[in-house]
Amino acid sequence: MRNRPDIMSAALLAGVLVATVCAADIAKTWNFDDDKAGEIAKGFTNEVGNWTAVKSDRGNVLAQTAKNPNSTFNVTLIKDTHVKDVDISVKMKSVTGEFDQGGGIVWRAKDAKNYYLARYNPLEDNYRLYKTVGGKRILLRNADITHLEGWHTLRITMTGDRITCYYDGTKYLESRDDTLKEAGRIGLWTKADAQSQFDDLALSGK
Repeated sequence: MRNRPDIMSAALLAGVLVATVCAADIAKTWNFDDDKAGEIAKGFTNEVGNWTAVKSDRGNVLAQTAKNPNSTFNVTLIKDTHVKDVDISVKMKSVTGEFDQGGGIVWRAKDAKNYYLARYNPLEDNYRLYKTVGGKRILLRNADITHLEGWHTLRITMTGDRITCYYDGTKYLESRDDTLKEAGRIGLWTKADAQSQFDDLALSGK
């Protein structure tokens, strides 16, 4: 029979292991190298727009290729990412678009009309944090950033009601909001005819 200190030590160790697992229930990355060009990436949905794997200077990437009207929000969601507190990053490259360019990350998404969004627009030289409720965008924070061509990294973290947004490793946006309290899916976003490319999408969340 094990003595009491051994039992307590085992219980403490089990508690630490459970806490560690719960601290990062989901940890995934998507680089699209194994996805077939011309088809939607595995596990992603075409909610709005036309999201397909395409060849690029980084190998296969995910791209929004539709030329939609100016009022359209293109959204792809990932099926198995039901998370609330998140740390998400993605590399993005603006390719073309007359009405809009760039794009961003969505999280706590209930569907294609209800989610948080952090997006960069090179035509406006700004990085913005929104909440989208019933298809209507509501601006939470704005930062002006001069655009440089090439790939850039967007990253957002959200714990509870606190949101922090980074661009190329620098923190630009902070806000608190509890409109979307529940866990939801993550995904990617562009507007109108923005044909942007995305790669190395990474998620840690619970």
